[in-house]
Amino acid sequence: MTQRQSTRISSRKQPQQARSTDLVAAILQAAVQVLSEQGATRFTTARVAEKAGVSIGSLYQYFPNKAAILFRLQSDEWLQTQQMLRRILENLEQPPLARLRSLVQAFIRSECEEAQVRGALNDAAPLYRDAPEACEARAAGRQIFAGFMFHLLPEVSEATRTAACDLLLTTLSSVGKDFSASPHTEAAITRYADGLADMFSAYVVALNQPSALPPATPA
Repeated sequence: MTQRQSTRISSRKQPQQARSTDLVAAILQAAVQVLSEQGATRFTTARVAEKAGVSIGSLYQYFPNKAAILFRLQSDEWLQTQQMLRRILENLEQPPLARLRSLVQAFIRSECEEAQVRGALNDAAPLYRDAPEACEARAAGRQIFAGFMFHLLPEVSEATRTAACDLLLTTLSSVGKDFSASPHTEAAITRYADGLADMFSAYVVALNQPSALPPATPA
């Protein structure tokens, strides 16, 4: 069953020539437009082909069904997120807390800028969410952040570091999704991201501080 699901969301073939690359790019651009305008429930390969100005047969050369197109869009989004994570979190010229703040600001802004498409992709997620490719893509992003946690929390236990990683990632994802559901001005986005970064920074600073309380003594 897993293998069948993996096959359904994989592209039929990769473009080898410039013309083929342009065709795939046109299909994906059209897919974004259809997704933005009509949402996941009305997203079909026929509508994408029509929007792209290509035949349905040409589309099927590269994407076997709508799930494959949606997964490609989601994969591209995941790849962009991974690149952002590496660019910000692996910048050793900045101290860890400054990198965390930069990540929060960039992530919240990105969520707001692409909220419509991201929301539609989230609605379509059941089509590919549990496929091996999806699990691998999500794990790659988490691995980058988990590596950064050693810089952010160098002295805490592994269990504390893992729990902090889960809390920060879950909160960032949930808050970003909720906040981006409504339109906001650039100033409002900046204020919100700064406030969230302040909360995260205070949490990290507290974890890095030894307890001010004396150890408990048995009665």
